[in-house]
Amino acid sequence: MTIKEIQEEIIDEFSMFDDWMDRYEYLIDLGKSLPIINEEHKLDENLIKGCQSKVWLHSHLQEDSLFFTADSDAILTKGIVALLLRVFSDQKPVDILEANTDFIDKIGLKEHLSPTRANGLVSMVKQIKMYAIAQQARV
Repeated sequence: MTIKEIQEEIIDEFSMFDDWMDRYEYLIDLGKSLPIINEEHKLDENLIKGCQSKVWLHSHLQEDSLFFTADSDAILTKGIVALLLRVFSDQKPVDILEANTDFIDKIGLKEHLSPTRANGLVSMVKQIKMYAIAQQARV
């Protein structure tokens, strides 16, 4: 599935909810389904700078695609990172770099987060793109 297709699927899912409390619940449920990151990857070097809560993000290249694992000490943030991993994990680095993130605005996520959480969201996306840049440089 392409990044764009996944983003469209997420937009459709979020449009089913009438209010933001339901969307928050959905995000929290997504966070609960996030695959557990190996404890060995919960290192300071994998912490995302600029997040209010602790968010660890790890990537590895398998064949031509980047795969991510993550965790957070905050339940809502865990849901946000789960959403991002759904979009960007198992994608080629070039596709990650070329992808836009306007689906975040289309579902209204950024406008319903506190300023510090919104900054954290931007930091997560930046870090995912940085991992993609690093992998591109190796190819």
